[in-house]
Amino acid sequence: MRGVIFLGERKLQVAEFPDPAPGPHDVVVEIKASGMCGSDLKFYRATGGETAALGLGKLEGPVIAGHEPCGVVVAVGSKVDERAARIGARVMVHHYSGCGVCQHCLSGWSQMCVAGSTIYGVTAHGAHADYMKVPAHTLVALPEQLSFSTGAAISCGTGTAYGALRRMNVGGAHTIAIIGQGPVGLSATQLAVVMGARVIALDVSDERLARAKGFGADALINPKTGDALAAIKALTHGLSADLALDTSGTPEGRLTAVRATRAWGTVCFVGEGGGVSLDVSPDMLRKQLTIIGSWTFSTTGQAECARFVADRNIAVDHLFTHRWRLSQADEAYRLFDRQTSGKAVFAKS
Repeated sequence: MRGVIFLGERKLQVAEFPDPAPGPHDVVVEIKASGMCGSDLKFYRATGGETAALGLGKLEGPVIAGHEPCGVVVAVGSKVDERAARIGARVMVHHYSGCGVCQHCLSGWSQMCVAGSTIYGVTAHGAHADYMKVPAHTLVALPEQLSFSTGAAISCGTGTAYGALRRMNVGGAHTIAIIGQGPVGLSATQLAVVMGARVIALDVSDERLARAKGFGADALINPKTGDALAAIKALTHGLSADLALDTSGTPEGRLTAVRATRAWGTVCFVGEGGGVSLDVSPDMLRKQLTIIGSWTFSTTGQAECARFVADRNIAVDHLFTHRWRLSQADEAYRLFDRQTSGKAVFAKS
């Protein structure tokens, strides 16, 4: 089978791998859709030792990329209960696996496993491939109403946005500022609107802001062209937003989220890496501000997100501006590396 591997220095290869066979507790999924995520870019762009660390301690040789898997079960291990997986089932994959017995694993949060977790597409073979072997416990059912591409989005970016909004208890009484309108931010905008919130979308890309408007954002702000905090105050009768979600992962975005939120408000960070410097008294303490971090989602949260999308007929597929074949991986990542367009997916017809 074919699989995409990142070589670093903005290079990749579509390489040949043996077709996987399931172990006793595993399944093999034929990948129908594999989303491209912004976190892929740190490995795509990696230099020197960063590239060498990919897959360290898990596999010998290169690791197949991709951690937004969705497809159909085509093989089942001898000890897999038919209630957990059956041939022909439409499934997403929770892209982490842990020990299976600690408190985090038992509650579906295997990425927080006390013994350490496997991350598919990083420390074990991922979904930018024809097939993927995973433990049966990583499978999450894909509702019949949803496309495989929608399932791929829910398997990371859209699921992450949903998890953060649920942590913040977003509802119809709220105005929420969403900083960053990349794939996660656009998902958050789309979902928050359906949850009843008024969305103020921020991004430095006018193209992405236009997409946010199409997804229902009430107001658009480009921090490069004016005072974002003043604009948010003007839109909220001088009070600032009730909630703010930073998906940018940048110090500037995080600080804007904190300073754009009113007293007694809640700020959530989901963007990985980096830091932020706050003036604790005015920025946080004297506003009675709650700041939380939200790291992806549990298997239960992934299933809940899929049901939410299906029951409300949310057009998650509209996130995708580009659909590619595996053979087009080099062109796909060169475009994605610019981070100016929407979401992209490797998909089979």
